[in-house]
Order: sequence, then structure tokens, then C-alpha cells
Amino acid sequence: MDVFKPVYTEQNDCQDCYKCIRECKLKAIKVVNNSAQILHDDCIYCGTCTLICPVNAKKVRSDVNKVKGLLKRNQKVIVSLAPSFVTEFPNLSDGQIAASLKSLGFAHVSETALGAQEVSKKVSEFIGKQDKGIYISSACPSVVEMICKHYPKYKNYITPFLSPLLTHSKYLKNRYGDDTHVVFIGPCIAKKAESDQFPELLDAALTFSDLRKWFEEENIDPYLFSEDEKEEVFVPGKAGRGVLYPIDGGMIMGVKNNTTATDAVYMTFSGITNIQSVLVDLDKYKKSNVMFLELLACDGGCVNGPGTSKSYSTAIKRLEVINKLGKEQAYQLETDFSIERTFDSILPIERREHAESSIKEALTMVGKYSDKDEINCGGCGYNSCREFAGALLEDRSEPNMCVSYMRKIAHDKSSALLRKIPSGVVIVNEQLKIIEANLSFSRMMGAEIEQLYETVPGLVDADLHKIAPFYKLFSSALSTGVDNLEKDIRFGNKMFHITLFSIHKNKIVGAILRDMSQPFIQREEVISRAKSVNQKNLETVQKIAYLLGENASETEEMLNSIVEFYSLSQD
Repeated sequence: MDVFKPVYTEQNDCQDCYKCIRECKLKAIKVVNNSAQILHDDCIYCGTCTLICPVNAKKVRSDVNKVKGLLKRNQKVIVSLAPSFVTEFPNLSDGQIAASLKSLGFAHVSETALGAQEVSKKVSEFIGKQDKGIYISSACPSVVEMICKHYPKYKNYITPFLSPLLTHSKYLKNRYGDDTHVVFIGPCIAKKAESDQFPELLDAALTFSDLRKWFEEENIDPYLFSEDEKEEVFVPGKAGRGVLYPIDGGMIMGVKNNTTATDAVYMTFSGITNIQSVLVDLDKYKKSNVMFLELLACDGGCVNGPGTSKSYSTAIKRLEVINKLGKEQAYQLETDFSIERTFDSILPIERREHAESSIKEALTMVGKYSDKDEINCGGCGYNSCREFAGALLEDRSEPNMCVSYMRKIAHDKSSALLRKIPSGVVIVNEQLKIIEANLSFSRMMGAEIEQLYETVPGLVDADLHKIAPFYKLFSSALSTGVDNLEKDIRFGNKMFHITLFSIHKNKIVGAILRDMSQPFIQREEVISRAKSVNQKNLETVQKIAYLLGENASETEEMLNSIVEFYSLSQD
């Protein structure tokens, strides 16, 4: 089920605004029955949709209950804590965060940055053995998913190592035993996908937002814990340069630190849009040296991950992470296991090519018959009408997502309705310029206006002052903002019954005119007024009956009391 995935849609909350489709750079969303659903085969779990949904219909799966279950059944649960906790909990010491997590029931707390250090060392060794080529970091799971699914020709460019989190999890399992359970806590939603893919290494992943809610449920304030660090804080020891991984270029600093001599070119880019621009024609790189790319899905790095609740300057977040790097000697992992991996389990999405005739057929479905009809407004969430047409052919979108198409349908329906109504209908703005009128209205105004209607359909922009001598009724309705006004007016030798109603208070007013001389109108009016008289008579009779009934009740009570009095006296 969709709800078991890291990101899902609460269908009843979705308001079909298509904002998630607009913001999703990889269009990993489809619309079904006016509800935007995640295409999990396409999704890279960057979390963008969960941040921008205006009604919070895009949800992040919470693994808190799963972790609570682990704690109840097993005391050997270790936290792999992301180094970006310093940006989520500013001024919180290592001792305080460790103590607050242990108060939830965790046995130990360890820094994910230890795994990052090991990955930096392995990548540095790997690059040092290469003569040339392009290599992309495997640190960001969203980027790995993005390349494998959407840019599969670059899959072999990814360095063949586990992510820092999985490396750290594997280390903890090896050091503390296979019965050890590992739970990640950090800013990343994609780590939940990693726990799904590698359950033997990672049991669950919580975001900082999940942790905050858990603290609130348990009435735990981490800032109230002692800052004394004499007791065990992070096991097996404090990390070094691995703490820099959450920021742009953080991994490169670690890789370079482990490199003795290399001609490699190091670059870092963050944000899906920037990464997409990097990947354009990347395979045309033919230089003789090595190029290493550190790519992070979140703009500014992991410190701006979707699982955070703190929002402030990226520059300050970056500085807090850099300040976390201590001067003391970092703990070095002693690993006797491999962290190499392949990415064959992440399958590329199927790209469908559509014939030009099919695209045109799909465009015709939404009323676009020529190039000038393709306005590319983006209201549907897609970048162009042709992209939307492709989504239609793949059942990822619905015709009613096209704003211009639906507006045209609504206009056509209202115009058809106006044409069929025997009564005259006219809508005017605050300057008494006609916005819309039907043929019946123009006929009621005379032969000259009827001819004008043939020239200017709907009498659009015609001046009501020059058409209807009763225009003052409209002026009055606009100035007072009255919602419903009915009046009989004489126009030449005819009698009109006019009903004015406000469409946009003090801005737009509409009117329905009925020619009282028409036989069917006369019959309708007689019946209406007869019903009105009958209703008033009925109300009067009911009032009289009520009064008589009330009087009779009072009389009955009085007589009963007299009878009761004489009965008692006689006794």
C-alpha cells in the first residue's frame, strides 16, 4: 500500500492544485481521480512535495511506532545520529543530545559521521587508482536513485560504495553483534527508503521532525539535561571530518584529506535542478584527468533536508556544522569488512516515445488544435502542453488538469445556457459595460440592438446607458451591493419583470428580464402569484388556529380547576 512508502498522499486532503507536479523536477507524480499520487518507481524521495503541498496532503511515513516496538522487545538499539543535529538543536551539547536519546530507551548513540569518514577513505583510495574518468559520490541516496532511475547511462559513474549511513550501520552490527538494531535520526527522508532496501543493516529511519514529536509526547526537553560529558557520549568515539558531510563540499574535504597526490578535479553541486544541468551531456567529458562530483539533492546540502523543522540561514547552518569539527583526534574505524556495492537493484524507469500523431491527438482532447493553442501556461503542473499531452498518453494526467481547456468548457456551457434561456440575461461591470448578454435580451431591447448583437456577439463592451433606459437600476444595485432586487418596469408598450443579483459585490451585477406580455410568462406569473396568496392565507389560518387553540387550552384549564374546587368542597 502507498501509506507504507516513505512518502504518500492523503487522498481526502488533496485539492488537485497540481503544485506538487510543478515543483517535482522529475514528474514522479500522477493524477488519479483528481488526486495527485506518488509514482514510487520514479520517485527519489527528495521530499520536495512534502514541503510545498499547501494543504499538507503529502505525508512522510513515521517510523516512531516501529522504533518503540524495537525498544520494548530489545534493549540493544543504537542510534546512528546525523551530524546536522547541531542545526536542528542549536547550542545543544553532545552530552545533552545523547542523554535525551537514551532517556527514550536507546542503548547507545553513535555518529553517522564515522561511516562518512570510512567512505571518504575508500573513495580517496579508489580515485587514486584511476587514470581518468568521471566519478559521482554515492553518499546521497536521493542522487543515487535519481541517476539509476532517470539517468541510467551514468549509473557506472557512481563510486561503488555503500552510503555513509549504511557503512556506519554495518560497522555497528559488526562491532556490537548481529542482534544489534540500528535506527537513523537525521534530516533525510530518503534514508527511510534505504531502511526498506537494506533491512539487514538499518532497522528504521526517523527524521528530526519525528524526533521532536516523540520528545513532545514524552515531555522530554533535551536542553534540560546536564552538559556533563564525563559519561559515555558517542560510541565508540567522536567523529572527525565526517561531520562536514551535511554541507556543500563536506565530502570533498574528507576525500582530499585522505589523498596524498592526485590530479583529480573536485566539484560539488546541490539541488535537483542544478544536478540536472550538471548531467546534461556529461558523457561528452573527454579530458585525461579524473573528475569527482559530490552531488546532494537538497539545496545547500543535508542541513536543509525535508525532515528538519528549523528554517533559518543556510550560511549559519553551514557555520554550525563547521564549528562542530573538533580539534581533538577523531576516532578511526577499524573495519575488516567490505563496503562495496552495486546499484543493479535500482531499475531505470521506462521511457516511452510518442508518435507526433499521438501527441496531436492528445492535444485535441484538451481543445488544442494548432500551435497557437499551446499556450504552455504550466497550470497543469507540466512545463509545456506537449509534455502534458505525453502524460495524458501515459495515464499520468487527466484532461481536466488543463486550466485553459476547463475554462473554455465552462464558458461554452454558460454561453449555451444563456442562448437557450427564453428570458433576457445581461451582466455588466461597475462602468455599466456589458460583459455578457444573450440574444433574448438584445431582442427585448429592439431591432437595432438585435442587429448589433449579430455584429458583436454577447454585446461585449457595449454601454448599457445607450441600450437600456432603466440602467439606473443597475447603478443602484452596484452602489448598494444588493443581492436580490425585483422590479416591474415599462419599456415602450411592454412590461418587463427584472430580477437583479450581485455576482461580485459592487463590481459585477447580473439581471434576468422577463417579458410579461408573453403568454407563457403570464401563465407562470399567475401561478406564482396565486401560490404566494395561497401561502399567505395558509399562514394566516395557522396563526388563527394557534391563537384559538391557545385560548381553548386556557379555558379548559380554568374550567377544570373550578370543577376540582367544587369536588373538594362537596367531599
